[in-house]
Amino acid sequence: MRRPWVSLVVGTLLLIALVVCFAALIAVAFGSMPIASSGSDAAFEMEVGADGEIELDHVAGDPVAVDELSMTISVDGEALEHQPEIPFSGTTGFDGPPSGPINARSSASEWSAGESVSLEVAGTNDPEVTAGDRVTVTLTVDGETIAREETTAS
Repeated sequence: MRRPWVSLVVGTLLLIALVVCFAALIAVAFGSMPIASSGSDAAFEMEVGADGEIELDHVAGDPVAVDELSMTISVDGEALEHQPEIPFSGTTGFDGPPSGPINARSSASEWSAGESVSLEVAGTNDPEVTAGDRVTVTLTVDGETIAREETTAS
């Protein structure tokens, strides 16, 4: 007595085993590929006052080259109309010059761990920073995000 369904079942099981082996091979191949690093392990902490003063502390990690640094500030998810161009010593949308290595008149070419910067968003910048607003500062170097700090203005 012939059983034609046996060859169908065996063929199906072999095909499933082949697919599983191929998937495992691909997983191992992609799992062994190096993961691209961000190029910086700098860590920051941020405080924001209700008057719009932002203080960023470089607490650990690699120094950051100031001339390659970009900063984007948003308030409650909306980017400021006037963003700081790092380094600067006074610019539209900000009250006075910043402190620390992002000041254009500073002799520092790097922002190192232990150093702080502060800048004050002017009331004429839109949106204005007030108590209770969620402020986000994104730091990028050569277009790559190295930090994103978020806190509530108090």
